[in-house]
This record gives sequence, C-alpha cells and structure tokens, in this order.
Amino acid sequence: MIDLTANTEAGGAAVRLDAVRFDYGDMAMHFDFAIEPSSIAAIIGPSGAGKSTVLNLIAGFETPVSGRVFIADQDMTEVEPSQRPVSMVFQDNNLFAHLDVAANVGLGRKSNLRLGEADHAAIRDAIAKVGLAGKETRKPQALSGGERQRVAIARALVRNRPVLLLDEAFASLGPALRHEMLDLIGQLHTDTRMTVVMVTHHPEDALRLPSTLFFLENGRVAASGPARELLSATGPALLRKYLGSQELSL
Repeated sequence: MIDLTANTEAGGAAVRLDAVRFDYGDMAMHFDFAIEPSSIAAIIGPSGAGKSTVLNLIAGFETPVSGRVFIADQDMTEVEPSQRPVSMVFQDNNLFAHLDVAANVGLGRKSNLRLGEADHAAIRDAIAKVGLAGKETRKPQALSGGERQRVAIARALVRNRPVLLLDEAFASLGPALRHEMLDLIGQLHTDTRMTVVMVTHHPEDALRLPSTLFFLENGRVAASGPARELLSATGPALLRKYLGSQELSL
C-alpha cells in the first residue's frame, strides 16, 4: 500500500465511500458517493442523519458492515485510523490544559513530543498560518475559544495529511467567530489545496466557502451538488423543507 500519511506535495486526496453500509442501532445507513480531490465538501442534515458517521467512516473510527472506503484511490477500509491520510478537528478541541500552544501543536507531529529541528520549524509555520505567532508559550486557558480552535487546526496542519475533517468544529462559536474560522479554512485550503470535509448544522457555512454540498437524510445522501444551487430558492424540495423559513444570503 502506498504511504499517504505524509503529504509531501501540496494537494488533496479524493475520498470515496463505495456501497458502504453502516448499522446504527436499528437504522441501516447506506453511503455511496465521492468527494473530489482538493475540494471542499459540506455535509448537512437533521440530527441522526449520519453526518458524523460519515466522517468517522473516513477517519477509521467506525467500520462499515459492507462496502469499501477509499482515499486517494487506496482501499482504507481495514487501515487503522492513525495510518490513514487524514487529520480531524472536533468541536471539543481536545487540547491538553497543562501543555502550551507549541506543545499541543507538536502532538500532531509526534505523540511523544521528541521533536527535532524540522519538527519545531513545522510547528512554528503551522502556528503562524493560523494567526497565533507570538502565543506559542500560552496555555489553553489563556486563549479565547476561537484561539483554541486555531490551535487544534494548527495541530491538524502540522500532520501534513491531504484530507482535513471538521466535525462541527466551530459549532460552539458565535456567528462572527465562526465566520472568521471558516475564512481561515478557506485561506488554508487555497494555500495547501487539501481536501476539506466539514460537518455543520449551519447551512450558511457551506455558502461561505466554495463547497459541494451533501445533504443527508435517514442515513443516505438525499441530494448533492454545488452549495449555491442546492441552497437557492429553486433547490430541491426536500432541502427547502429542511431549511424552512430560514433565509440564506447567496
């Protein structure tokens, strides 16, 4: 198998769920779709539709009953999460309170924090890219909520993987901070061309970035396509029903 854990060249990887079935309690979820390399995919849908399950299948935290998971055209279905070419950021940023910013980011490089000069250079670069230069020695409790999420993103960046998964990563932030973080993701995507797959409860997030939208309902992809088309007034009826009276700025 090709080693894809280190992304030596800028660019993202294609992601494909091929006839995947996953059982969640009494609910059988079926996923059969692909995400283009170096694209941004936004996954929305009601609670329990399978949004986080899709990310967990890609990351390897869940195993399908049947079907295959491909990343960069390599079958990853049986590959351990740590060996998959993905990084993931959660709503709970999972920072260690006793470690400073640089050390928390460094965990993305080496879990034992035995870091060489190349590692330290990569950490400094990632911290600068997320706008936290000068705050390397601060502990998480001295940071704002948005800054803590920036640390989590830097930790993902320093792993240098071609696929970034965001699981409700900015859900706990207010609208202004959430938009700021989305703009940061957009800039990082422009710089690295990594593939970004984000789950969000806010459909407008898909409009802030040049996204392909995947609308999940009852454990299936019920609609997919350019976000601006699907979320417009002439989009699919099932999406208009989901949005209700919510007005989105296109």
